[in-house]
Order: sequence, then structure tokens, then C-alpha cells
Amino acid sequence: MQKNLVILFLAATVTLASCGSKTENGSLADKKSELDKLKKEQLTIADKISLLEKDIAKLDTSAVKEDIAKLVGTMEVTTQNFSHYIDLQGRVDAEDISYISPRLGGGQVKALYVKRGDYVKKGQLLVKLDDAMIKQQIAASKQNTEALKTQLTFAKDVYNRRSNLWKQGIGTEIELITARTNVESLEKQLKAADENIKVQQEQWTGSNIYSDVDGIADEVNVRVGEMFTGFMGTLPQIKIVNTNSLKIVTDVPENYSGKVKQGSVLLVTLPDINKTFNTTVSVSGRTIDPNNRSFRAEAKLSADPSVRPNQIAQVKILDYSAQNAIAIPVNTVGTDEKGKYVYISVSEGGKLIARKKQIIVGELYNELIEVKSGLSAGDHLITDGFQNIYDGQLLKVDTKK
Repeated sequence: MQKNLVILFLAATVTLASCGSKTENGSLADKKSELDKLKKEQLTIADKISLLEKDIAKLDTSAVKEDIAKLVGTMEVTTQNFSHYIDLQGRVDAEDISYISPRLGGGQVKALYVKRGDYVKKGQLLVKLDDAMIKQQIAASKQNTEALKTQLTFAKDVYNRRSNLWKQGIGTEIELITARTNVESLEKQLKAADENIKVQQEQWTGSNIYSDVDGIADEVNVRVGEMFTGFMGTLPQIKIVNTNSLKIVTDVPENYSGKVKQGSVLLVTLPDINKTFNTTVSVSGRTIDPNNRSFRAEAKLSADPSVRPNQIAQVKILDYSAQNAIAIPVNTVGTDEKGKYVYISVSEGGKLIARKKQIIVGELYNELIEVKSGLSAGDHLITDGFQNIYDGQLLKVDTKK
């Protein structure tokens, strides 16, 4: 009705202006100028009418008809346990990895007692190296030792005789001293020969290569007839992995150094085998890597035959949790000059009305944000259709939402 009155008023104004312009001057330019002026006034008045209608609708809800109520979806606000995690990527590693190598130098492989994939026990013989030369050396040393033993027996007999004769006043002192010196010299030679045999036997034992740990032969890159030194270039020739003792390794950005520590809770997911493990940080590095500005964190995994070293892991480290917290979808939160706000539906005078609520938020994780204050359990949060509503607007709840 108001718009119609304004239009009649403007039409009459244009007519009077036209008549007036004829009496004052009949130029076409003046008429066009006057018309442009009136059109601008018309737009200004229309804008004022629109603003007044909106203000009246906000203040006088009883004047709003039911058929223009805003259709919205709502959810009841409840309390829940809210957690925030640091999302990282890690990998599975083994606690016990043994790179087998000869203790006393390499040698040619004469026999190989393991193949890739075999389960081996600690102390099990894996490789036999060529020991022919060391065996010959041991045999020669033993023969030398036997000869020394014979010489020592004879030297002791001579010394005993010289000693008995000396006691009887027969012989010279130099003969006695010489006999005793021969005995002592041979004893030293025999002792050295025995030690040499021990060294050679140790060298011979070193030609037998044993496993240091229980585990699986993950790498076997050597064959009979080849030289075994432990590594072929940068690759291990034999690698034993204890799959019963595994851990998760991840690099944590340094800005989380105050939040991640020994005992922090971890949620580990292995997407390749679709398994999730709960564990805790067992090792939290004390130094920052200057290359990627991070520190290493480790966590032990329970034994599982399906888990393999170097598998990719999705690691979630718990750095914040709150019980009986209020958490709402983050997309329902708006921002104005006062801060964060949401809209809730309330019943006033038998009608549903939209009310704007200023809130204080906490942590954000995935699609939920924690609300520290401003909302209470039992409030009905507007989750759909909140984009174009205002405080006090009449609402209609979509029961399908």
C-alpha cells in the first residue's frame, strides 16, 4: 500500500514538474534534467521504504505472516568428549634389525644355510666361509707346539740333572744357569704358541657367521662362491628383522615440542591393512633436525603378523581433550565485529524465533569446533538455512533435517 502511494506521488510530481517546466522554459534539456533528478529521488525513497520494512519486521514479529517464515534445520546441543589430535604421517620400523657381517674380515662363501623369508633364531649358523687356510695354520701351529713340548721336556730333564750334580759339587754354575734359561725360554715359546693357536681358532670360528637376533631373513643378497663382507655397495648382504618388536616412527614439527612428550597418546592407522592401534609415545627426541625443523617421536606396536617394517602409517597424537564439552559443526559459526556467533531457535509467544548468540570457541578438529561459552546443552542450533536469517526472524523447522 505504501509503495502504491509513493508511485502516485511521484507520478503527480513528474506531471506538475512537466507543466511547470513548460511555463518557465520549454527547452528539452531542462525537461530531461528534471526527469533524472526525480528518478534519483524515487530510488532514494524506495530504498528507505525497504529498510523501514525490514526494521519493522524485526521489531514487530506479530506482523510477520506464517507463510514467510524461514525454513531451517536444527540440532539439539549436547555435551560430549572432545579431542584434538596432531595429524602426521609415519612409518613402521623394527626395534631389532641386524645387518649380518663377519667379525674378523670377509671371505669366500663355501656354504649358505639361509634364504630370504626364513625364520632364524639367535645363534643359528647362516654362512660358512672358506676356512682351508686357517685350518692349515692351526695344524702347523699345533705341530710346532708339540715340538716345543718335547723340547721343554728334554730341557727340564737336563736342568734337573744339572741341578742334582751342582748340589753334589759337580759341574759348573754356568751350566746350571744355561739349563734353567733353556727351560724358561721354551716355556715362554710354548705359552706364545698356545696363545697363537687360540687366536687362530678364534679366526677359524669367525669363518662361521651366526645370527645375532631372532627374526626373519628380510634380505639375502649373497651366493656360494661370492665374497661375504656384510655389505655389497650400500646394500646389506644379509638382513635379519625381528617382526615381533615393531615401532612407529614419525617426525613432529617443532611448534608441537611443548605438546608431544613421552606418554602422549597415539592413534595409529595402517591403511594398507585397514588396522588401527592405540599406543603411547615411548621416545620423544630432544633435538630439532635443522633440515626439516622437526623432532622424532617413537611408539611401540604390539606384535601382529600382518604388520611389516616400512609400512606407511597415519599417526594422530592427542594433544588436547575435554570431557562434557560442547562441540558444534564449524560451518555454523559466523564472525562479526563482536567475534564469533551462531543462531539458535527459541520459542517465544508460541512461535519459533531465530536468536543470535555470541560464543567463545576453543579447539578445532576436523569439522567440529569446541564452544567454551555462549551455548548450553539443550539449545537448538540452526544448522541449515542460517546463512540469510536475522535475529528475531520467524522460523519454520524442517522436520526432515
